[in-house]
Amino acid sequence: MVLIALILFLGNLFLGILDADYFWWLILTLPFLGIILYDISQKKNNVLRNLPIVGHIKQLLVNNRDLFQDWVLENNRDGRPFSWIERKIVYIRANNEEQTAPFGTQYNVYAPGFEWVQHSVAPAAQIEGDLRIMVGGQDCLQPYSSSILNVSAMSYGSISKNATMALNGGAKLGNFASNTGEGGLAEYHLKYGGDLIFQLGTGYFGCRNVNGGFSDEKFTSATKNPAVKMIEIKISQGAKPGYGAILPAKKVTKEIADIREIQEGVICISPGGHSEFNTPVGLLQFVKKLRVLSGGKPIGFKLCLGKRSDFIAICKAMVKTGIKPDFITVDGKEGGTGAAHFESMNWVGMPIDDSLPFIYNALVGFDLKKDIKIFACGRVVSGFHFMKLLALGADACYSARGMMFALGCVQALQCNEDTCPTGVTTMNESLVKGLVVEDKKVRVKNFHENTIISVKDMLSAAGLTSLESINRSLIARRTDQHTVKTLNELYPYISAGCLLRNSVPEVYKLDMEKANPESF
Repeated sequence: MVLIALILFLGNLFLGILDADYFWWLILTLPFLGIILYDISQKKNNVLRNLPIVGHIKQLLVNNRDLFQDWVLENNRDGRPFSWIERKIVYIRANNEEQTAPFGTQYNVYAPGFEWVQHSVAPAAQIEGDLRIMVGGQDCLQPYSSSILNVSAMSYGSISKNATMALNGGAKLGNFASNTGEGGLAEYHLKYGGDLIFQLGTGYFGCRNVNGGFSDEKFTSATKNPAVKMIEIKISQGAKPGYGAILPAKKVTKEIADIREIQEGVICISPGGHSEFNTPVGLLQFVKKLRVLSGGKPIGFKLCLGKRSDFIAICKAMVKTGIKPDFITVDGKEGGTGAAHFESMNWVGMPIDDSLPFIYNALVGFDLKKDIKIFACGRVVSGFHFMKLLALGADACYSARGMMFALGCVQALQCNEDTCPTGVTTMNESLVKGLVVEDKKVRVKNFHENTIISVKDMLSAAGLTSLESINRSLIARRTDQHTVKTLNELYPYISAGCLLRNSVPEVYKLDMEKANPESF
């Protein structure tokens, strides 16, 4: 191949001497020859060294593999993390287009794992009005009427300023809330006046003292803003539980550095755990402290479950101290992220189907659930996803990637590279400008509104007239080709208060023995 390139080059050089018209061929050939000569002399890439032209074609395909796969190669069902069917549902609802499809389901309904809602032969009338829950226990002075679907935590820095404004603008239009993520409160969160859930992570960004610890004064200043309706302590996140959040260096602009009070252009890695507490009792004392500092706003915490005994220990601490959070956010390991380690993303943390019913049951077992709302997140893009999480024990849900699709995300999987082609997850101004806030905030509102309508439709089909009527018997799952079980059979309920008495179910006994309210 190199010999052919040399022959072409020398031939073009000779022709260029004979005829000036061939000079342009020489100009075009010379750069390619230079690249080829460099490739065969470098020692890092085997393919480029042996097959320069083929190697560059291969590199082009590898670098854009996810785009080619999503747009050209995948069938409608098998895309990951989200299939084309799931993404199309969001796109259609965000655009307010006709929400119908022809010719029947494309899913294999006889495959193990397929799930469906068990409808009623006598459908109920559709519930009127918005679907909302009241968040705030007896110690909360400013309870919040929350939509059952809100924007999940996405920090400014992880997503662009235009994406942040569009999400908050959509929340304002649709009367729901957006979560700030752990990156602090920016002006873009406040631009349109939508309700906010302020997230406080292990880095205490926006609330840091000079040593990087928690600042009472800065927290009070941030959360006294009337737009902030609830505060969420981030213990862990689904895609990277036990690890600190990561913001790549190329995304740490001067503005981001100023907001987070960190160094510009240096990778930002949050601590794995909180410096303000390291025990279950300590966590609840921190909840109490934040409730006072915020003026009595609802305080909750977010976690991806690891050891079941850790959550039992938190429940024991609630009973011991009498301090309860107003809400708990349960994130499944299938939750999304802008950047995570390979191991944490793929092999750490409990999936939402297992963690959510366990956390619900534990709260019921300690007779705590009546005072605490559960928010759930992890792959919520359709009404069915929503209904399933409600059936497993959630009172309300978050959606991050669904909202990103509403913003125009195409699942390019370049969130950590600062090269997002849609302007959603980049700080590059030339790409950010592609996301038009005035258009996308309406799409976010549309997605929320149409998803809530789809939940109402499914409730109606199931013959239910309230959210409280949803339970695990509503959802069926095929466990093998010939067996179908309800979620209630797979994740049975336990009786209220049973973990406070000597009637502990067998499957909880070992975790109860391990759990210590004074230590994780």
